[in-house]
Amino acid sequence: MPSLFGSNPSSSDPANDTVPSPSSSCSSSSLDMWNYFFVPILLCLTKELSLAKAQTSTGLLLPSQRGDGSADDSLISFSSCANADPKLYYRPVIGILSHPGDGASGRLNNDTNASYIAASYVKFVEAAGARIIPLIYNEPEEILFQKLELVNGVLFTGGWSKYGLYYDIAKKIFKKVIEKNDRGDHFPLYAICLGFELLTMIISEDKNILEPFSASNQASSLQFVENVNIEGTVFQRFPPNLLQKLGTDCLVMQNHRYGISPEKLQNTPNLSRFFKILTTSTDKNNKVYVSTAQAHGYPVTAFQWHPEKNAFEWGLPMIPHSDDAIEVTQHVANFLIREARRSLNRPAAQKVLDNLIYNYSPTFCGKAGRGFDEVYIFTQRRARI
Repeated sequence: MPSLFGSNPSSSDPANDTVPSPSSSCSSSSLDMWNYFFVPILLCLTKELSLAKAQTSTGLLLPSQRGDGSADDSLISFSSCANADPKLYYRPVIGILSHPGDGASGRLNNDTNASYIAASYVKFVEAAGARIIPLIYNEPEEILFQKLELVNGVLFTGGWSKYGLYYDIAKKIFKKVIEKNDRGDHFPLYAICLGFELLTMIISEDKNILEPFSASNQASSLQFVENVNIEGTVFQRFPPNLLQKLGTDCLVMQNHRYGISPEKLQNTPNLSRFFKILTTSTDKNNKVYVSTAQAHGYPVTAFQWHPEKNAFEWGLPMIPHSDDAIEVTQHVANFLIREARRSLNRPAAQKVLDNLIYNYSPTFCGKAGRGFDEVYIFTQRRARI
C-alpha cells in the first residue's frame, strides 16, 4: 500500500504485495490532492483550538470572535430595542432636605438663616440617574410643600440638628411621605445618619429615645441579622461576594455619636411595628447599634452609616475608598432611584427646571481638611414655584 505521505514501499516487501511505483507526475498529483483535503482540516482545527483556549482563559467571547454567525446580531436595527416600561418614570427627581448652618461651623457663611446640603448627597443621587430639588427647611412651608409635589422621593441627610424648626419640618415631610404611599404612590424616603435618628424620634414619639455611641470617624462592617430576608431591600441586588465582604471588611463609614440599640428598637412598639432591622454594627467601645433598617410596609430605608461618603468625600481619613467600598455606594444609590422611578408623580418639566439645585452653585470647602469637600449654601429663599 502506498504511504499516505508518498514514500516508496519498503524493498523488503514481497513482490506479489508490491504496487508498482507511480510515475513522478502521479506522485505529485497524489500529494497535491492530500494537501487539498488535509490543510483546510488543520486550519479549521487550529481555529477551534484557539477559540477554545480563548474561551477558557477569558470566559467570554465577543460575537465577532465566536465564528457562529452571531456577529450579525450587531446589525439589528434600533427598532428592535425593548420598549421602556410605561409604568416607570425615567426622569426622577429627589428632594433633599437642607440642614441648618453652612456645613463648616460658620467658616463659609455665618448668616443665621443659612442652610446647606453637602454636595456628596447631590452627586450620590446623580450617579444613579436622578436630579435634585433642594427642600430648604426654613423657607415658607407653602413653598417647601409645593416643591415636594415636584419630586419622586426624599432624602434626609446627616447633621446635628434634632430639635426646633428642623425637627418639625422633617416630621411634616415624613408624614407627607407616608400619606403619599397610603394613597398609592410609591414614594421612597432615604434617611441617613441624623435622618435615621430623626425617624427614630418621630416614629417612637420620644425625643429622648436615642442612646450615646462612640462611632465618629469610624470605618466599619455591617453584620446582617440572623435569617434576615433581604428580598425587596437595599441589599437585594448586591452580588453575593460583596454581601459577604460587608460582614468581614470595613466598607462603610460611620460618623455619629447617637443611635439606637437593637434591643431598644425591638422593645419600642412603634419602632418594631414600623422597622425591620437589616444590619447592626459595633462602635469603638463594642456597643452594638442598628446600622440599617427597612420599613415593613413602606419604601423607607434608614442608614446610620454614610453610603454617600465612600465615593464623594475626602475630608475624613477613615472613609473607605476601595473598589468594594465604591461598589457599595453605587448599589445603595441605585436602589433609591430604582424605587423613585416607580413613583406615579409626573411633575411639570418647567417647574422642575426652575427649582433644580443647578440654580445654585456649590462652594468648595475641602481646603480645611475636614468635614465636607463641597456644600450648597442657601441664604435666600427663592420662591420659584
